[in-house]
Amino acid sequence: MKSLLLGVLLAAPVLAAFQSAAPVTSYTIDPAASRLTWTGHAEIGAWAPSGTIQLRGGSLTVGPGGTVSAGRLEVAMPTLAHDDAGMQTHLRSADFFDVARFPVATFVLRTLARDSAFGTLTLKGVSHPLVFPLKVTRAATGLRLIGTATVDRTRFGVRYNSPRFFADLGDHAIRDDFQLAFDVVARPVRR
Repeated sequence: MKSLLLGVLLAAPVLAAFQSAAPVTSYTIDPAASRLTWTGHAEIGAWAPSGTIQLRGGSLTVGPGGTVSAGRLEVAMPTLAHDDAGMQTHLRSADFFDVARFPVATFVLRTLARDSAFGTLTLKGVSHPLVFPLKVTRAATGLRLIGTATVDRTRFGVRYNSPRFFADLGDHAIRDDFQLAFDVVARPVRR
């Protein structure tokens, strides 16, 4: 009995060390440390307004081999910001993203392969596949995801001043696609 007890006592530190060295498989998005910047474009000319929007939260899962295998990011649409208050109000209105009715947009990551993210974007209650380049780096504090996604707003019902849907807009035409550049930080979830 003494030898069994002694064996358990000697094995306990080894087991504890093994458990603390277990690979982290879950990460939570840190909205405060993350940054999202959007850029739109006029159809004619070089006008390209830009602003910011904030993440609400999300999570990532890391599979065998340390590769990000799944994830979900939530965007707080009421935080859509632009330096011009009038434009900011218009972008938040039903003409564009209708943030009162659709306060959260989501991106669900299905796979990550060859530095490209494959997933589903849901915006204004409409879901479509989205593929974009994604660079994932590791740090002592977690993961960092950097990239830029190009989104066709008209696929999600945002048709305001789209030359595809309205004629004779002249210099009021707005390009259908916009870019969303992101630098997202995810922290490990310790069990």
